[in-house]
Amino acid sequence: QVQLVESGGGLVQAGGSLRLSCTASTSIESINFMIWHRQAPGKQRELVAISTSGGSASSADSVKGRFTISRDNARNTVYLQMNSLKPEDTAMYYCAAGREIVGPFTWGQGTQVTVSS
Repeated sequence: QVQLVESGGGLVQAGGSLRLSCTASTSIESINFMIWHRQAPGKQRELVAISTSGGSASSADSVKGRFTISRDNARNTVYLQMNSLKPEDTAMYYCAAGREIVGPFTWGQGTQVTVSS
């Protein structure tokens, strides 16, 4: 089973940028869905962005125009480029891999993003 490791989180001021990485233990070329989620304290988990093996990408309305998901199959890595960060983007960000959009998913351990105002 694939294992996922996220990295790139940290503390950044509002308006700043971060790039998160999710590196898999195996090839991701055939993994249909690579997805970034986030969860803030006391809130439900939120889907942030999706990358498909067919090359499609989409993002939630709350981050559209600011966040971009991309996939590098050669490096077995999915990225989340986050620009114009806002304090409300503060959350633990998780990477997930799955064959179906509804799951089940394999999850990483998460990386914390904190945006100060």
